[in-house]
Amino acid sequence: MRLGTATLDRLPATVDRFGYQRSAMASGIVHFGIGAFHRAHMAWYTDLAMEAGARDWLITGVSMRSPDMAERLNPQDGLYTLVERDGVGARARVIGAVDRVLVAPDAPAAIVAALAAPATRIASFTITEKAYGRSTNGGLDPALAGAGSIYPLLAAGLSARRAAGLSGITLMSCDNLADNGAVLRRLLLAWLDAHDPATTEWAAQSCSFPATMVDRIVPATTSGDLDSAAAMIGMTDAGAVFTEPFSQWVVEDRFAAGRPAWETVGASLVSDVAPYEQAKLRMLNGAHSALAYLGLERGHEYVHQAIADPALRTLVLRLMRAEAAPTVDAAPGQDLEFYADRLLERFENPALAHRLAQIAMDGSQKIPQRWLATLETNRKQERNCPAILAALAAWLRHVRGDNIGRAGAVADPRSGELQALWATGEAHDVVQALFGSAGLMDGCWNAGPEQLEDLARLVNRPAPSIS
Repeated sequence: MRLGTATLDRLPATVDRFGYQRSAMASGIVHFGIGAFHRAHMAWYTDLAMEAGARDWLITGVSMRSPDMAERLNPQDGLYTLVERDGVGARARVIGAVDRVLVAPDAPAAIVAALAAPATRIASFTITEKAYGRSTNGGLDPALAGAGSIYPLLAAGLSARRAAGLSGITLMSCDNLADNGAVLRRLLLAWLDAHDPATTEWAAQSCSFPATMVDRIVPATTSGDLDSAAAMIGMTDAGAVFTEPFSQWVVEDRFAAGRPAWETVGASLVSDVAPYEQAKLRMLNGAHSALAYLGLERGHEYVHQAIADPALRTLVLRLMRAEAAPTVDAAPGQDLEFYADRLLERFENPALAHRLAQIAMDGSQKIPQRWLATLETNRKQERNCPAILAALAAWLRHVRGDNIGRAGAVADPRSGELQALWATGEAHDVVQALFGSAGLMDGCWNAGPEQLEDLARLVNRPAPSIS
């Protein structure tokens, strides 16, 4: 027996489930990148908002490449189980927010029609940093933003709305990009300028691009997790997702055509997301990446194992409290010491099998906002960052291939460039090519010669040493 509309009445009483009538609701959101994080975060908030009375906010999910999620969710009418677990136990809820999943290579016309539908008011994104098609200087890279990217689909959908005299929509990035709303706006308008200039001004005037900050640890679901979900709900669920009890969502309250009342179910709607975004990127994400690269080379597999390593725990505490927190311009009432304490508790959660290899993916797209921005701010204020430099050295060893035996091949969109640098140079040459004047990451961190030499020396030191 498989989870679906027809089997909802057979769920055990211990399993929570939505109570709204999905068949009476329209789809108001088209979401690109319907992976585990979206289903444990924005879809969960939307499910709770509809439970509290919001209407016509079902989600049409879009998978940009693989049919896997469509094959998992569509036979279940979009339903799936969200399981929150910690050291105390596990709690399950069946989520009803997802209406269907479309696969971009197979159904581009259906995706454009969904974007152009009068009921659609929001297009949202969890497509990972690399999928925005940015060049090294932050602009749109035509080679990365062509066929197979979000831009042709968005352009066609927006053009159809303009031609039909419909309102603009909200385009909302939920990815870990600094100022993600402005980034999406700039890149999309650049694509429209080059391919559909008639729609550029309409989109700029009619659509909104709010910034967001998202936070929930969502490990990749394993076959063992699916077995565990089946035992909890008494039936098969191919789309179950597992997460921690904690969740945070901070959203700039700037929507073109309405939104669900997410604030009634725990989201924060604010005028300025930046302080929360900075704290999350530099403290949580920065610490996660440090644990990933340093933890892998010290033989750990999961976050909770790495944070239990005394050397790594000391390093992460310094990174969060002494190096990242002082660079955050905190909002009134935003307690960064308390935030760091909560992060440690979350990292220690033994019920979340959060693989370091998963966090280590796509590092070239993540470290500018997670580490380099912090390094640059501290450089200007003449503060040292030994923890981040140790982590950065570990990333350089990782992309050299040092962790292949533990984590498999390097998963990074620039792995070819990075490995080519290592094939022709020593640590000094690679550091200069990446972070020196006119380097591949020039402008992210304006390091001086001494800092670059320190980093090159650290690359040849396999274990962190932080006092």
